[in-house]
Amino acid sequence: MLAAMRLLAPVLIFAAASASAQTVLPAPPTGSVVYPPGTPASPAWDPVTPYITVGQDEPGYRNWYVASPAHATSVKAFNDYLSQYDVSGVFPTWQLLRTATSWQRCGQQPFEVPPTAEWPHIVQTLRYIRDYVVPAVGPVEPVSTYRNPVLNVCAGGAPESAHKHYSAIDMVPLTPTTREQMMRTLCRVQARRGLDYQVGLGFYAFLRFHVDTTKYRRWNMDPSVASLCPPIVRPSDVASVGQPLPAVAKHPADPVAAIGAKVVYAPAYSDPSPVSPATPATTGAPQN
Repeated sequence: MLAAMRLLAPVLIFAAASASAQTVLPAPPTGSVVYPPGTPASPAWDPVTPYITVGQDEPGYRNWYVASPAHATSVKAFNDYLSQYDVSGVFPTWQLLRTATSWQRCGQQPFEVPPTAEWPHIVQTLRYIRDYVVPAVGPVEPVSTYRNPVLNVCAGGAPESAHKHYSAIDMVPLTPTTREQMMRTLCRVQARRGLDYQVGLGFYAFLRFHVDTTKYRRWNMDPSVASLCPPIVRPSDVASVGQPLPAVAKHPADPVAAIGAKVVYAPAYSDPSPVSPATPATTGAPQN
């Protein structure tokens, strides 16, 4: 018996040591879903990651922000401007400064504060997204906003891209949905209120979609949805967003005129020369 105890002693000591080394996890809250250790805390739904690389995420923004005192100054001025026109809470400011998905390949910055002359163009877009897009499809996250002229060329943007003039935001929905359902919903919203806001609505691969307030048009609809959303775009519009806009005799104090009057503020850039027709394609058309 004594010999058997001597043989078991090392085993008992090892078991006790192993038990003491184990991490004791706190009990989950009542009613919560428990996932095995090492697995994501929620079911897989991450539409943002395919478009955002390291450096263009929130930690990347913090690094960009502290890299130069000028960044802090310009961000504060931009925040103040958004507050002035009551659109400061639509998105976190840092998401509104994301440039292009291809920023790294193009040797550009992941974030950039647009020139002040372009700021008025984003106000109308933010209002439309706040009042009509988010209520229809739920929360969305911007993955691309302003592109300076050099980055716009490298990223394959249209010559007069709405991104270059800071009227456009590319987004993805944060609530699980299908591409077809998202298209149907956004198309109906645009058909109802898009003309008042001069909304351009475009769709790219997967769940990425584009909204601007430069000209009323639509492109890259899936065939299964197109019957419910008749095309309101000439082929040339896919290659350029710089089509003629209704002029206003006098710009109002607000960067856009009152929507109730259906007067649209015309951006202060010239209309480009006519572009050659291009055939819309889900992934191959120039990015507006």
